[in-house]
Amino acid sequence: MTDIASPVAKENIGATAATPAHTNPDQAGLALYFRLLHHVRPYWRMFAGSLLAMAVTAAAEPAVPAIFKPLLDGSFVHKDPVFIRIIPLLMIALFFVRGLADFASTYGMNWVGSRLVMDLRAAMFDKLIAMPTRFYDNSSTGALIAHVVFNVTQVTQSATSAVTLLVRDTLTIAGLLAWLLWLNWKLTLIIIAIAPVAVFIIRNVSHRLRLINRQAQQNLGEIAHVVEESVGAHKVVKIFGGQQYELQRFGVAVNDARRYFMKGVTAAAANGPVVQLVAACGVALVVYIATQQALHGELTVGGFVSYMIAMLMIFGPVKRLTGINEQLQRGLAAAEVVFDVIDGETEIDHGTLELKRARGAISYRDVTLRYPEKKIPALNQIDLDIKPGETLALVGASGSGKTSLVNLLPRFYTEYSGQILLDGHDITQIRLEALRANIALVSQDVVLFNDTIAANIAYGQQATATEAEIIGAAEAAHAMEFIREQPQGLQTRVGENGVKLSGGQRQRIAIARALLKNAPVLILDEATSALDTESERHVQAALETLMRGRTTLVIAHRLSTIENADRIAVMQQGRIIEIGKHAELIAHNGVYAQLHRLQFQQ
Repeated sequence: MTDIASPVAKENIGATAATPAHTNPDQAGLALYFRLLHHVRPYWRMFAGSLLAMAVTAAAEPAVPAIFKPLLDGSFVHKDPVFIRIIPLLMIALFFVRGLADFASTYGMNWVGSRLVMDLRAAMFDKLIAMPTRFYDNSSTGALIAHVVFNVTQVTQSATSAVTLLVRDTLTIAGLLAWLLWLNWKLTLIIIAIAPVAVFIIRNVSHRLRLINRQAQQNLGEIAHVVEESVGAHKVVKIFGGQQYELQRFGVAVNDARRYFMKGVTAAAANGPVVQLVAACGVALVVYIATQQALHGELTVGGFVSYMIAMLMIFGPVKRLTGINEQLQRGLAAAEVVFDVIDGETEIDHGTLELKRARGAISYRDVTLRYPEKKIPALNQIDLDIKPGETLALVGASGSGKTSLVNLLPRFYTEYSGQILLDGHDITQIRLEALRANIALVSQDVVLFNDTIAANIAYGQQATATEAEIIGAAEAAHAMEFIREQPQGLQTRVGENGVKLSGGQRQRIAIARALLKNAPVLILDEATSALDTESERHVQAALETLMRGRTTLVIAHRLSTIENADRIAVMQQGRIIEIGKHAELIAHNGVYAQLHRLQFQQ
């Protein structure tokens, strides 16, 4: 077992994305929106073309009621034959242009939206794989997956879908209002007068929608977290009868999702009717005044019909604009989460030294490590020198600091005091990529990717290795004997985390990966503790080949596996309390001797 301090509770990263109390929500929303548009900039030509197509669509809207005035006055009232022939042709041309422009704007905006999602996903993933280990200790895997897979798609509702409606419907309303003003400015002023009331209602609803959608985004991460844990631990769930417990956890999470959804629906559903009721009061007043004007001959039949059609046509865009607020707030809530990930701090690398192949001399100088959530230091004033090619075994009870000690070497954690040297160079001065290129790791929890055996051995920077080199590493790791028995040999897919292979087979593939890397420093983190006797025999033989000529730090609970180590360091409460060869420590009759006797008695 490792002794990395586990967080008390996994936190949803999105929880930190809430708008601070001192920030004006409107200003924060505007800043988010402009930041989204900044990501649209590379596709500004398509975006601008879509906006232009929207303008054409919007311009075609007031042309519809405008046609009805000459149609009625010229055809039905004055019986003008020219109007009778021209008007039908104008209507066909109008709807053709309008349909073409509508298609172009819809296609263009969705193209931009899909590109935006792709770019944001890439930016999030690029940031995630560069995050420090501490970030993963404090984050829910399910929540992170939800952010990349689902939440980022919600952003397009702000960046493209909402802007489509906003531009097109705003221009449509402006065009229709211009036509209404030209026909009868007195009546139109009444319509304009009720607009501030509608804006006030929309503004108040928007703040509530933003809060609800932010909570919904966080809840989505919780659902993903529960599913990810339950599926990943399905054997434990079944054997210990945890189905009801997991169902209860999932039920609570999905019920919260339902409540947030209904809160949003309630706010959005109430918003539209209230705004429309205010608009209907204004319309009723307009109709009354218009009929009075018609009675006194101030308004023609064509003018009255054209006016009523234009006024009724405004209802559609107004209704969509009142509904756009829900989309906009959902998208902005998602954007907060997305940018919270993108703005996260990656691993710090101030190193400038390009270390080629290290000799493998390692020194710890007064190293103390304290995890933020722990009161007691994980490492306390460690002084240790390891010679090139030496094998040092670390033993001690769980929580004694063994894994913390080796995790500092590849700079998985950096919150320590003191110095760690590799070949006399402070590891903080070595470029991070160059430092890790000199270190190989084989742990108890083998990580394999759902790819072929060959791809798992030749992983990362070793992906260019030839088949002969891969076979050589697999032979040295005692892995080819079972690889040849696989249906497709090296090209056999191993399944999720190597589920199609046994524990010993997975371990030997990990050893082959380390052999192919051929790094001068090797970390073995309890590489044989979970294996049966037969598998351990194969793995131990492979490890002996792997350790030859390398500086090796071995963490082991099974003391029989490290008796031949050059030195053994015994750790207790973050300190090295004994160090020496196996025979020396047995003769000393200290803590190591007691641990050894206890294991062999068992």
